[in-house]
Amino acid sequence: MLYQFKIGWRYLTSNLIQTGLLVLGVAVGVFVFVFMSALIGGLAVYLIDQTVGDISHVTVSEPPLAPAQLYPESAGALYAIENATGREATLRNTTEVIATLAQLPGLVAVSPQLVGNGFVTRGAVVNPVTVVGVEPDKVSAIADVAANLVAGRADLPTGSALIGQKLATDLGVDAGQGLRLRSDQGVDMTMTIIGVFEFGVAPLDERTVYVNEKTARGLFDLRHGVTRIELRIDDLWAAPSFAAEVAAATGLEATPWTESNGQLISGLDAQARSGDIIKGFALVTIVIGVASALLLSTYRRRSEIGIMRAMGASKGFVVMVFLTQGALIGLVGGLFGAGLAWLALSPFPPPGQIEAGGFPIDVSQGGFGLAVGLTLVGALVASILPARAAAKVDPVSVISQ
Repeated sequence: MLYQFKIGWRYLTSNLIQTGLLVLGVAVGVFVFVFMSALIGGLAVYLIDQTVGDISHVTVSEPPLAPAQLYPESAGALYAIENATGREATLRNTTEVIATLAQLPGLVAVSPQLVGNGFVTRGAVVNPVTVVGVEPDKVSAIADVAANLVAGRADLPTGSALIGQKLATDLGVDAGQGLRLRSDQGVDMTMTIIGVFEFGVAPLDERTVYVNEKTARGLFDLRHGVTRIELRIDDLWAAPSFAAEVAAATGLEATPWTESNGQLISGLDAQARSGDIIKGFALVTIVIGVASALLLSTYRRRSEIGIMRAMGASKGFVVMVFLTQGALIGLVGGLFGAGLAWLALSPFPPPGQIEAGGFPIDVSQGGFGLAVGLTLVGALVASILPARAAAKVDPVSVISQ
């Protein structure tokens, strides 16, 4: 084995320019592979963070109320009436439900909420909003309001409200000023804007108003229970299975974030498949380049191969010589390309820290080891055809020429 390595190494070093270009080509292929892995992985992290970072991973609520049947089927027709109030069903046994949820592994945060519709007015400006009543110590349990404040504070005492930057701009108000809030139950309250937040997400910045839980109960005339319970878990991709556990444990409806963001998931899957195709083309280019170079080497060294065969070298010996060349090219080119990729991509900040318009590169998802491993395997595969061609060289016909 050592002798085959020496011959293969001598063949590679006999023409350094050709070998250098071949190694560089392999390195470029590995660089593309790593770059695409880091870019697509980072883009997925960035999109998920922007989309899911400030929403609940699982939402727990009462199942929708079924319409009431007025007449039996035997009457020949079915009649139904809808809930007259239009209000969502409320969770009455909130304490017991939260105690049950606390037993589930992977749960990070729980936020019981009272949610309803309303209007905010400031002078002649009227905007429809979604009012979210939360416990004061859980204001940032799901959406990190405190970390996204642009004005004021986020402690949310009774009679105060937190609003989004876009809504504040539309109303022409800022922290410390007042506005009038009217719920869909016809209750009016004058609120003090305690803080203004900006998430960069339209449903939150334009149409969401956070108020104290006690304030929300007065607005919606709801003395007991909550509208929903929002949950955050340590692994957001486990939301569907976690939601199934919640439903089984509580008998309530549990909706994972993936159910309401199907288009995002489909887009990420399509993006990942596109990246895999590009990385596949990079590997195919490596295989073609190595195979072409070694086939050319086989043709140029037919006489040397014939002499080796005449001196007793077996076909397996000759095959190992060319496989060794392929392995060396793949290993050196792979390591060189991975090293260049690491040097080029390391200065990029993590996806969560990039500015608008920047590349969401995630170096940790570069797949450096996978790139080098696949390149080595690809180079070995590319060496099989030239190695078999070299092993078939007839020493008599070559030497007699």
